[in-house]
Amino acid sequence: MIIKISGLRDGIHDFNFDDDISVLGLEDPFFGNFITKISLNKSHNQVILTANVSLNANFDCDRCSSNYNRTLKNEFRMVYFFGKESIDNGSLNAVYLQMDADKIDLAAELRDYAVLAVPMKNLCKEDCLGLCYNCGKNLNEGECDCEKTNIDIRWQPLIELKKRLNTN
Repeated sequence: MIIKISGLRDGIHDFNFDDDISVLGLEDPFFGNFITKISLNKSHNQVILTANVSLNANFDCDRCSSNYNRTLKNEFRMVYFFGKESIDNGSLNAVYLQMDADKIDLAAELRDYAVLAVPMKNLCKEDCLGLCYNCGKNLNEGECDCEKTNIDIRWQPLIELKKRLNTN
């Protein structure tokens, strides 16, 4: 994923990319195409790049084990400076380019930010009920027939609190 910057005038330039995820070196759980919208603000000594990446991924829910697809989105900003590299300031979003650089390769950044968009907890929906701990039925599809009287007495104060909150 390369943007040619040598022929660009100073100012803001917009780019749209729609390509297969294999171009970025991404595999499972990602599938299909990724869409990237890039705004590039070029001046004589730097380029400020803002990118929005959107791609599809396939997950198994951590609560109910059902398979689902989700569109992941992430936004990032990079600053490219022309000139010799200076002292490292600890910023991962600043890159130094040679004065005669004519292009910027974004494949590594897009791949990294796509992976960062993967949630730590994969849920098919926010209020997923999960599986019954006794019979294994998916509680999103309905109640199970298991007896629910075996409640640990230590949880009783929380159950009472929940009942009071639901009645208000």
